[in-house]
Amino acid sequence: MPAKAKKFIQSLAAVLFWLAVWQAAAAAVGRELLLPTPMAAFNALAENAIQPEFWRSVLLSLVRILLGFVSGVVLGVVFGTVTKAFKPADILLSPLLRIIRATPVASFIILALVWINSGILPGFISMLMVIPVVWANIYEGISSVDGRLLELARVYRFSKAKTLKLIYIPSLRPYFKAAIITSLGMAWKSGIAAEVLCQPRESIGLELYYAKLYLETADLFAWTAVVIILSFIVEKGVAALLKRM
Repeated sequence: MPAKAKKFIQSLAAVLFWLAVWQAAAAAVGRELLLPTPMAAFNALAENAIQPEFWRSVLLSLVRILLGFVSGVVLGVVFGTVTKAFKPADILLSPLLRIIRATPVASFIILALVWINSGILPGFISMLMVIPVVWANIYEGISSVDGRLLELARVYRFSKAKTLKLIYIPSLRPYFKAAIITSLGMAWKSGIAAEVLCQPRESIGLELYYAKLYLETADLFAWTAVVIILSFIVEKGVAALLKRM
């Protein structure tokens, strides 16, 4: 049996096992308000999926969070490069970035609600969660560049562009990839959490909030499944893009 087929069968078996556990737990509880069955959650998802509002909410949430993610990656690369290249920048920025990395995301969301529009806030929070991760990886990657290669570049009088292309970028690639994969999940979860708290119009977070508010537990499970599926799709897409690059 091919390795891919074997892996698919194993993954499918694991999913079916946990669906069976979910079904058994729902049957034991016996109250859909507390724990709906997998079929009830699937029916709620199917009912939502035929509504145009469902797809607008999904699309707008994706756009908000991915824009924040891309902005965070760009700024993280800039900060990582600047703090490594210039000591004063390192002294000024590194403590701030470490504080951002250590502060709970809920604290940032609540504070940012005072100053930032609810439509912008999820993207801003996603960006804020991404920057320290990318910064730390880029900083570490630049620090780990082989000094002998840099000496070789100086001996052969490589231009700065050639040194960047042939030495720095290949050395940074694994660090950059690790930063992207790690920060993407953080950006997605923090962005959805921000939507739940700030409730922008037409968003996944708003639908999750309404499902909780009106005790529509099946809808709550259905929207949670949407978050998980979208996270999986986005991560696979980004991983494929990084592989091609």
